[in-house]
Amino acid sequence: MERKPQGFTLLEVLVATAIMAIAVTGLLTSLSTSLRNAARVTSVDRATLLARQKMDELLSEPKLPKGTIFEGGWDPSMTGGVKAGWRAQVTDFEKPPGAIPGSQVLERIELEVWWETNGNRQTFRLEGYRPAKLIPGREQP
Repeated sequence: MERKPQGFTLLEVLVATAIMAIAVTGLLTSLSTSLRNAARVTSVDRATLLARQKMDELLSEPKLPKGTIFEGGWDPSMTGGVKAGWRAQVTDFEKPPGAIPGSQVLERIELEVWWETNGNRQTFRLEGYRPAKLIPGREQP
């Protein structure tokens, strides 16, 4: 009478362990990549929301200085502890020839938002347009 072998041989256990190690390594690598991408997307989303908020503020403020760059920053509590800021400039986009004070013009607001992640500064730009009237003393140089 023949005896049936019970259990696994050492070779079968080693092969199964090697296959499992390869699978786990691949899984951990993809998980690490996913977490890095999620963190990057989160910082871009946060910067986008702050940029939209700042652009809305700038579009609704009628007395912004024209032709000069002005800038500011955000409190780290609003940026998730990331150092971030903005710079903007208002220029006349469309202005009729020979425009006088009181003439209708189209102003462009250029907004650049920046933030730092891992020592790298990242930026993106937004543009907004609004109708305005030429005001004496606020003509663009």
